[in-house]
Formats: sequence, C-alpha cells, structure tokens
Amino acid sequence: MTDPLGAEALDQIFRKARTYNGYRDASVSEEQLTAIWDLMKMGPTSANSLPARLVWCTSQAAKDALADCASEANAVKIRKAPVAVIIGMDLEFYEELPRLFPHADARSWFVGKPKMIADTAFRNSSLQGAYLIIAARALGLDTGPMSGFDADKVDAEFFAGTSHKANFIATLGYGDRDTIFDRSPRPDFTEFNSIR
Repeated sequence: MTDPLGAEALDQIFRKARTYNGYRDASVSEEQLTAIWDLMKMGPTSANSLPARLVWCTSQAAKDALADCASEANAVKIRKAPVAVIIGMDLEFYEELPRLFPHADARSWFVGKPKMIADTAFRNSSLQGAYLIIAARALGLDTGPMSGFDADKVDAEFFAGTSHKANFIATLGYGDRDTIFDRSPRPDFTEFNSIR
C-alpha cells in the first residue's frame, strides 16, 4: 500500500489549484506536453481503451483557428494562452484494443454497437481529460478547461477525415492569479453524498 500524498501535493493538485482565465507570459515546451501525456496515459480507462485524441495548439495560427470555433469569451482565452488543447475522442478506439487490451477479444465487444462505442468514447475521454488536468497541475502548470465552442466546427477544422470528435477544450500555461474569481462554493460531503 502506498502512503497518502502530503498536504503540499494535495494543495497543488486540488485544494489550491484553480481554473485559469489567463496566463503569465511564459512558454510551455513540447517536452512538458509529452510529460503530461506520459502521466495522463497511465490513468484507468475501460479495457485500457484510451479513446482520447489530443490536438495541442501551440502556434498562433492553430490557436486562432480554434478560437474561431469558440464563444467570444473563450476565444479571447484561447488566443492568449501559451497552449490550447482539444481533448477529442476516437469513435473507432476499439480498433486499437487488440494491442491495448490483449487479454481478451475486446474489439468484438464494440463492433456494430454505436451507442456503446459513443458512450465508452465520451466517458473515457472525459476521464482522460481530467487526468490531463491533474497531470498538468502535478507538473507545475495550470489549466482552463472549457465548453463554449461549436463542436462541429472544431471537428471540421481539426478532425476532418478521421473518426475523431471533440469532447472539450483546455488552455494551458502558468496561471495569472489576477484572472481568477474567488473560489466558488464546494459543498460538504453530507450535502451531495450518501453511503448505503
């Protein structure tokens, strides 16, 4: 059994971490993006399906193209961030299962079952997006996950000709504390939980 993380690590990943609307003028390297992936890929997904497909927008041209698919407020955040990432999902993720989950014929669980495919891709790419946020925070970066975009436009611009679809977007960098609001309420355990 492993020991619990210390208070400092828990603060960095959860308690003091925030969703940022803007970032300091500091670049994020490709090595840092690779390090995020190398951590987030270790998080559990159904049958190791790993359906997330990421597009890291690091050039201004890519960020501008993504911003053109987003709401006005989110477009500003995307254009100014050091990095924006599209967390997509592959609706043909099951084709990778013979390699990713060789313990069983997991591919056959999905073939010809579009609802199961869509549900599994969405649920598990969402999990992977959460792992991305945790990995980035663990590595000293901040994020600004968001909805507020036209998924069809994102798919046409970034995933054309593929079986990939957008799930959500996040910005990434070193957060500027002047761009965040006071922490919103977080209810106590007894309000939103039950034990049976």
